[in-house]
Amino acid sequence: MTVSMEDNPAFNRIPSWVKAKLRPQAIDIIQKVYDWIETECIPAEAVYKAQVAKDHWKTPAVMHELRKKAKSAGLFNLFLPDHFEESPGLTNLEYSCCAEIMGRCYWAAQTMNCHAPETGNIELLAKYCTPEQKEKWLKPLMEGSMASAYSMTEPDVASSDATQIGISMKIEGDTVVINGRKLYGNAQWNDEMGIYILMGCSDPTNPNRWRRHTTLIVPSKTPGLKMKRNLTIMGYDHAPEGHGEYVYENVRVPVENIILGPGRAFEIAQGRLGPGRIHHCMRLIGQTERAYELALIRAIDPRKKPRGKLIGEFDSNIERLAQMRLELDAMRLVVLNAADVMDTQGNKAGKYAIAQSKILIPNMAVRIIDECMQMYGGQGLTQHTVLPEMWTYARFVRVADGPDAAHRHQVGRDQLKTAPAFKARFDGYETRRKELCEKWGIEFETF
Repeated sequence: MTVSMEDNPAFNRIPSWVKAKLRPQAIDIIQKVYDWIETECIPAEAVYKAQVAKDHWKTPAVMHELRKKAKSAGLFNLFLPDHFEESPGLTNLEYSCCAEIMGRCYWAAQTMNCHAPETGNIELLAKYCTPEQKEKWLKPLMEGSMASAYSMTEPDVASSDATQIGISMKIEGDTVVINGRKLYGNAQWNDEMGIYILMGCSDPTNPNRWRRHTTLIVPSKTPGLKMKRNLTIMGYDHAPEGHGEYVYENVRVPVENIILGPGRAFEIAQGRLGPGRIHHCMRLIGQTERAYELALIRAIDPRKKPRGKLIGEFDSNIERLAQMRLELDAMRLVVLNAADVMDTQGNKAGKYAIAQSKILIPNMAVRIIDECMQMYGGQGLTQHTVLPEMWTYARFVRVADGPDAAHRHQVGRDQLKTAPAFKARFDGYETRRKELCEKWGIEFETF
């Protein structure tokens, strides 16, 4: 039976034009995701945190239990676009509605195997790998029996210009020998970490700088691959997955681990990053909605009455809440538009909309969560609420998949390419203005 969307909290924030595009199957899944997050994930946050504190780099038992239940309920791998045979069948737009709900709990997406970097890595393997590679690497990732990482960023170069990535990949017969350093990539200390999808330089003298790099799979226990330390993000270690600083010292993997072929890393990277950026942004919106709800609760808390008034009775806070609401609704429209463009015109055509989302949403989320923290005063900076962790994640996403400046530069360059057409149009205005001035005997002035 089709779920009714009328007065249903799972669909309250979804715009009417999006609701009109949701198929019955998607409506049912969105409702199930909402119920899952509200009843299974958010109430289990304290349990998750306590279990991680007890055994820091081990996936907690509650996560294993929830993943098993989600899989049985058909809530696994919802993100994979419907043009893949392994997909559960949702469009990007339909999945975006699910992703926002998942974002309400930081780790909830993982219970459904819909978390970063798994989403991007699974799509990459599904799109570019051979049947043999899929059987070996994609299958365990989709089953949730193994974890993966995408290893691109380096400490010795400006990785925002990915052509500078320099970790050495020397192809010697049937072996690839790897030497160099990497930043990020999930922690090797978690025993579920199975593979690193590594981007490196295999042909440094190639005159075409876009063909110098190769992507391959490195099993996490390969000799010579060492995690030097955990990289904290704004003071948080993000255990049990975390981020690592890695050293590759004569790491040897078979050439059959190369994805798509030598020199095709940029083709693969672009195919991977687009949908992942949308997922990040929609989860951020869900997270920011929850922060906003906390601010509303604070505003009516009868225990908090500075100068005898509820926090929500001050005009400045009423206006603050209004502005946050407007910005949140605008954020959602931007990302849902990007998802719809990807569905109707393809990822390449959606490049601008994707970049627009990646630039705007993390910045706006950081600002809104910061405002929510302000309404909590000093308590808003402590572990009494989830707000500091939310703010940190939003700030991290401003850099994840490329810093703001890189995306703005791309958008700005693309916009400059449209300038000649506008120049021609404005020249036409001037020509016509001159004709009209002559017709009506008005002096024509140039500026």
